Amino acid sequence: MLKVKSILVSQPDPGEKKTAYHALAEKYKLKLDFRPFIQVESVPAKELRKKRINILDHTAIILTSRSAVDNFFRCVEELKVEVPTTMKYFCVNEGISLYTQKYTVLRKRKMFFGKGREPEFLKLIKSHSKEKYLFVCSDIRKPSIPTFLEDNNINFTEAIMYRTVNADLSDLEDVFYDVIAFFSPADIKSLFDNFPDFKQNHTRIAGWGASTNKAIEEANLVNNIPAPTPDSPSMTAAIEAYIKAL
Repeated sequence: MLKVKSILVSQPDPGEKKTAYHALAEKYKLKLDFRPFIQVESVPAKELRKKRINILDHTAIILTSRSAVDNFFRCVEELKVEVPTTMKYFCVNEGISLYTQKYTVLRKRKMFFGKGREPEFLKLIKSHSKEKYLFVCSDIRKPSIPTFLEDNNINFTEAIMYRTVNADLSDLEDVFYDVIAFFSPADIKSLFDNFPDFKQNHTRIAGWGASTNKAIEEANLVNNIPAPTPDSPSMTAAIEAYIKAL
């Protein structure tokens, strides 16, 4: 089997911040590059008006990512909405909850957050089933949250405030990496939209999560480095385990 000498991570460059990927690259003397395959595009707030979505008709906001936080408060500003202090915010984890401090003072807001795992977050929402939720999301999102809300007869409105679009990867056409790490089905779509004739050949693919793995299989590719697994809870752990096994 071919050795791994280079890795492309399909996520934004963390800049000067050192990550587990940098530690992995230093340990095994790997060429490491970051390049997002997708990017977020804001949806104009006026589109919410066209769809008759009124933020103030709701008593709680569901926020599952930093992009959701950024775009919710952008829409609030564009629409010149005065959000009452009684509004409740349900964040998928504490990190997203703390990120809202970029736009609002936490002590003046009613914040609820899960522990990072979706089942626990959904249980939290169910314990507040009388709220009228506004689910802030992208045009590409997992169906689990709206399906859960529907199945439990919880009142909610889905508000698409941003879109996930392909990044331009044309400069990578003649560049080869031993491993490419993908984190969403949208990454796989972007790969083939940019390079319709892509062939895996000797490239090893690392895929994060069941939905990404499904997209990899549907594209007739092989997920050589699936993650997470019981032995490799992170992408870097999975890649390192693969390198050690060579």
